[in-house]
Amino acid sequence: MKIGVAMFFTDYSMTPQELAVEAEARGFDSVWSPEHSHIPLSRESAFPSGGDLPKKYYDAMDPFVALMAAAAVTKTIQVGTGVCLVVQRDPIQTAKLVASIDQLSNGRFLFGVGNGWNKDEMRNHGTVFETRHKLARERIEAMKVIWAKSKPEYHGEMVNFDPMMTWPKPAQKPHPPILVGGAFPYGARRAIRYGDGWMPHRARPHYPNVRDFLPEFRKMAAAENRDLPVTIWGAKDEDMLKQDRDAGVVRVIVSLDSAKSDVILPELDRWAKLAEKVV
Repeated sequence: MKIGVAMFFTDYSMTPQELAVEAEARGFDSVWSPEHSHIPLSRESAFPSGGDLPKKYYDAMDPFVALMAAAAVTKTIQVGTGVCLVVQRDPIQTAKLVASIDQLSNGRFLFGVGNGWNKDEMRNHGTVFETRHKLARERIEAMKVIWAKSKPEYHGEMVNFDPMMTWPKPAQKPHPPILVGGAFPYGARRAIRYGDGWMPHRARPHYPNVRDFLPEFRKMAAAENRDLPVTIWGAKDEDMLKQDRDAGVVRVIVSLDSAKSDVILPELDRWAKLAEKVV
């Protein structure tokens, strides 16, 4: 089982370059950057984890810029969006971003995607909350065509474009792994439909540990002739990591505070020691 680390990169946190270098040196598998373009002052949507929305959500850097900075100073660690809000991004431009960072990182990019929860934020991007899942699916389908074809075209209900030419194509073929976020069961179903893996958060208000649903998820995937790896976002201790490993989880991502190195490096050391015992 692999261990990755995630941070909302801000102007008061470690830089992506600093975290990536330190994480790579300690043997972590990946470094992840979440995304929020902005947070409207109106609050129609509740924070999925409960409570007040942390300040770092307002302050997050663009994930593609942050991850490219991380990739530029490292050699082996993978870099991933956790998650890219595809319903708030143009698919043609996003396909180019993904292909570019995958090329420049020598095939180390992991494309974590999600459909979002903040209705107000989506509305500012012209996205209708109620149809966001269909929009996400079509945008991802369209990006797959762009990555695979020399003269791609796509004609859906919400995404539509005639034949075009656009490069670069990703270094990974046919494209970087698409890890679909979202809770059980709906996020799991979307992962089975168009993803290369499922990447849920550990806990949600309606369940304490998503690992409990893995047997059912695998049955759902098998019914569609699919076998998808599972990455779980969030961990607490060694016992939890061991149980994840034994359950066949391929990766666990540890969320770090948006803080400087004096706070983060001891945390990296602690998790690296736990990983040595488990992995």
